[in-house]
Amino acid sequence: MKAPKLQAGDEIRIISPSNSLGIIAPEQIEASLRLLEGYGFKVTFAEHAYEMDHFSSSSVRSRVEDIHEAFRDPAVKGILTTLGGYNCNQLLRELDYKLIADHPKRLCGFSDITALSGAIYRKTGLITYSGPHFSTFAMRRGNEYTVRHFIRMMMEDEPVLVQPSAYWSDDAWFLDQENRCFEPSEGPYTICSGPAEGIIIGGNLCTLNLLQGTEYMPSLKDAILFVEDDFESGPEVFDRDLQSLIHQPGFEQVRGLVIGRFQRASGVTKDMLITIIQSKKELLHLPVAADVNFGHTSPIFTFPVGGQAKLTAAADTVDLLIWE
Repeated sequence: MKAPKLQAGDEIRIISPSNSLGIIAPEQIEASLRLLEGYGFKVTFAEHAYEMDHFSSSSVRSRVEDIHEAFRDPAVKGILTTLGGYNCNQLLRELDYKLIADHPKRLCGFSDITALSGAIYRKTGLITYSGPHFSTFAMRRGNEYTVRHFIRMMMEDEPVLVQPSAYWSDDAWFLDQENRCFEPSEGPYTICSGPAEGIIIGGNLCTLNLLQGTEYMPSLKDAILFVEDDFESGPEVFDRDLQSLIHQPGFEQVRGLVIGRFQRASGVTKDMLITIIQSKKELLHLPVAADVNFGHTSPIFTFPVGGQAKLTAAADTVDLLIWE
């Protein structure tokens, strides 16, 4: 099941299922608002979006109410999350999945939002989207790729052939918009070659793993896994998190693995990642591509969780086609 494509004039609701909108600088909220309004969207904010507690979040009740209201409101066509965080999985048992299924909307976010998007897809079959947060649109430089891919996935009908960005960045852009550091992109690389076509499952790896053993874990049957993690996931942590996913029932039916770009502070280098992947016999028969434009660096593309991907990982090239 997929929600209708967005059109100019549609309303997008901003919700804070993890970190609060209250931690985002007012000028950045205004910048994101201007950009989305420039595409013709009407942007509204959930009642509790700014609410904030000791965890830079809000109560489970407030967050659940905002999610339900966003799906219930017939004027709302798209839903953007404020930011990631650490506690989105607190909400999963409290959600009315029938309400969500009866009022399909385009929900987009990444990082900690992986728990919410994966659970909704598992419980309802509704395609969700791993892509920019509302706050992401405040980035003034180096954001064209991110915005273009969001618009293509949300508003246009054609499959998206994912091309690498020319440059990428791993800086704290939200602290200093003027002095940015951009690096040339060498594009994705192949660790294990081969073709695959299947259902996109994944997002942030450590967050996806929070769903293991629960009713909210998406099926891995015929999946092409998209996984990434941030600077807190060093080589040892990524290795064991990936191993935990491999141990899940149904992993033998996975068709391919796509790995997002790591932040420098993670210490996960190309050589280290190749070593990790090649140490796992369960992966050696799968096509595996890495350093793809999604995760906690910029820019990123938007991909549909529950959508489709066709991956061709060759010695010198990686081709990735995604569609709903």
